[in-house]
This record gives sequence, structure tokens and C-alpha cells, in this order.
Amino acid sequence: MKYELAIIGGGPAGYTAAEKAGEAGLPTVLFEKKSLGGVCLNEGCIPTKTLLYSAKVYDTIRGASKYGIRAENACYDLPGIIARKNKVVRKLVAGIRMKMTAKGVSLVQGEAVVRGRTAEGSLCIDCAGAIYEARQLIVCTGSEPFIPPIPGLGETAYWTSCEALEANERPASLVVIGGGVIGMEFASFFNSLGTEVHIIEMLDEILPGMDRELATLLRTEYTRRGIRFYTGHRVKEVSDQGVSVEKEGKTFRIQAEKVLLSTGRRPLTQGFGLETLGPGFLRHGIQVNEYMQSPAPGVYACGDVTGFSLLAHTAVSEAETAVRHILGKATAGMSYRAIPGIVYTNPEIAGVGATEEQLQAESRPYTVHKIPMTFSGRFVAENEMGNGICKLITAGDGTLLGAHLLGNPSSELITIAGIAIEKGLKAGELASFVFPHPTVGEILKEAAARGGGS
Repeated sequence: MKYELAIIGGGPAGYTAAEKAGEAGLPTVLFEKKSLGGVCLNEGCIPTKTLLYSAKVYDTIRGASKYGIRAENACYDLPGIIARKNKVVRKLVAGIRMKMTAKGVSLVQGEAVVRGRTAEGSLCIDCAGAIYEARQLIVCTGSEPFIPPIPGLGETAYWTSCEALEANERPASLVVIGGGVIGMEFASFFNSLGTEVHIIEMLDEILPGMDRELATLLRTEYTRRGIRFYTGHRVKEVSDQGVSVEKEGKTFRIQAEKVLLSTGRRPLTQGFGLETLGPGFLRHGIQVNEYMQSPAPGVYACGDVTGFSLLAHTAVSEAETAVRHILGKATAGMSYRAIPGIVYTNPEIAGVGATEEQLQAESRPYTVHKIPMTFSGRFVAENEMGNGICKLITAGDGTLLGAHLLGNPSSELITIAGIAIEKGLKAGELASFVFPHPTVGEILKEAAARGGGS
């Protein structure tokens, strides 16, 4: 069983690479030990957003009176929400499988292990006792939850995102350890359902890496909704009696029915025989160049396994870059200048490009152009009593360096700013485009018009 290209891992990076390679006529084999779609489709992006949309619908119904609509006795069916989530996942997984078949990709279910190279230099991959040979390999093994060495954690039942996604009963109370994207999204979901939520974050603000001002505003909004935040607190111990936290020498215990651990993810590199590819191949993830080439000849790596940007859309773009290079069609390497980051809370928060904090750390001069989302008529019409911010950051000549939005639907608007940043547009150039009216997206034109540099 000889192929031109082998791919280990069927997540966004893996199935994208397989699709592009198969489309180009490369004999391709894709190995996946669990389910096609990887963490994103089965345990991450899609299932969490499906749950969050149900929560958003519930929030909207409960607040319908603000829009002149009477909706009495609104209630939710958590098993029904979970069942719908499972249906969505099954549908999308089936779609990926059909796409692989249509592109001529060989799918192999099982755990693939690299066994070395043949005398001719091809890579040997063992899966369920069968040996496959491939001239080139793309490693897309993804990531796994990071479990910190918290005392008592090994003796205490806790959730990761996987268990939280399958909860058919709402916990009365929940402690979330970690105030990053995963923690905030699950906190938002369970808060909407009526759970008493506590969030413990070791840093002094939630959502590290996002725009700090907007993260503070989001925390303030969720504090108003009843979530209790413990920023700058360190978890000392977890037990059946609760979670012990410490700040400035003072220790206390937070009691809750469930504990959700959301302390990030780390590259998944063990168990695939990757160490056979050469000394120093694995160092906190697989090191790659701009074309996603690893130090090992003929071996590429894409997605979370590189440890650089653990986002599905980054993985997709990296896979496209790798396959273009394999095909000899790469005109440019992977660009990380404008990778959007989104938190699908309600309201959403999204950012792309540089933050103020990043520019300050790099001693780079910048100017902020900031306006309320309520400057958009469409936003006011659809977000009664809602607030938000559109913030653009420019260089001295008006070139866009960053964009950060708080308010719905930020996730759908951030791409506009991302394209402008990637292409090196100035704020005035972005403002010169015609935006349809009335749309929330007009807020970007309004803010860009203040940025100058036309």
C-alpha cells in the first residue's frame, strides 16, 4: 500500500490537506483513530457553538418583552439540546467522509505509528498491523487538554470540555478553573441555564491574549448576570469539599456541585512514533517553517501539533499552505498577520491583528480609534439595551494594525478587518469601500473613517 502522501489526524488540518491533495490527484491516505473532524468537530468548535446557540435562543425568548413580544413560561430541555448537538456533529462528520470519498482519499480507521523509512527513503506507517508507505507525510495529530498538577485533582471527579458537552443534567453550581476562551464559553452556557457559576483565573484578567479593555467589559457584563470571578487567584487544592484558592496570602474554599477544568490545551505528539523522525524533532510541539516543513525531510506538520496557534481556522490555512508546497505551487508561506480570535459568548468578542498590550510590549507607536457599537442603527434595532465597542488600532500612517469588537455579531464582522490588516490597508482605504445599510458591519467603516491614512 504505497501513497504519495500520508496524513495522520483527521481534524481540520488533516481533512483539509487530504481534500486539497486528493483534488490535485495525489494518491493520499488519511489515518484517524477516533472520528473525522477531530477535536473541533467532535469535542470543540461545533458542539460548543451548537450549545451556545441554544442558550442564546433561550436568552432571547426570556428577553422578548424588550422587543414588544410576549413569550411566557420559557423553559429549556437540556437532553434535547444535547441531542441536537449530537445530530449536528453526526451530519457534519458524514459530510467530511463523503468529501474524502469524492476526492479519492483512502480513509483508514485506527492509530497510525511511524516505524521509520524504507531504503528508498519512503516513510513506513503501521496501522492495525498493516504497513503503509508514503513519500511525504503531514502530521496533524492535534492537541489534548492540559491537566495541571493541582493537589487532589487525581482523586476528585471533574469535567473537562468533553464531559461538559455530554451533561444531560444542569449542575446547580459550577466552578470553572481557567478564564480563557473555553472556560468563558461554558460559563456563558451554564449561566444562561441558571447554574451558579464561579470562574477562577490565575492572571489578573480573563481571556489572556484578547484585547484587555474588551475582556474587562465582558467580565463586567457577566458579573452583572451573576457569574462570580476570582481573577489573580491561584488554585491550591481540589477535593470533594470544593476548590481551595489563594490570593495575597489569603486562602478560602469555593464549593460547587461540579468542577470544570479549562486550563488550555497542549500539542498531542506521543504515541505516533514521531520520535523516530530524528533527534530534536519534538520540542513543545513540532517546529515548522513558513511552508509547514518540519526538520525531517518530507515531513510537514499543521494545526495544534505545532503548538503555535491552536485554532481550527489556522489549521485549515496551514494545511492549504503545506499542500501547495508539496505540489510545487507555493508562492508564499503561511502568514499569521491576521488570525482572528473569537469568544462565542453572548455578546461575542472578537479580535484580529495586534492588541494594545502587544504593541506596548514591543514599544511600537499606535493610535486607537474607538466608537460604541450603538453608532450602528442595525445594532440598536437588534440589541435592545445592548452595548459594545468597535476598536481599530492604526500605525502613524493610518495602516491598520489591529481590530477588536465586543457585541453581536462580532464573529461575522471580524473577517472584514482581518482582510484589511492582511493586505496592509490603511483605515481610510477601508472606509472608502461601500458598506450596505443598515448593517452592523457599517461600524467598521465608521471607525475606519476616523483612522485616516487614505
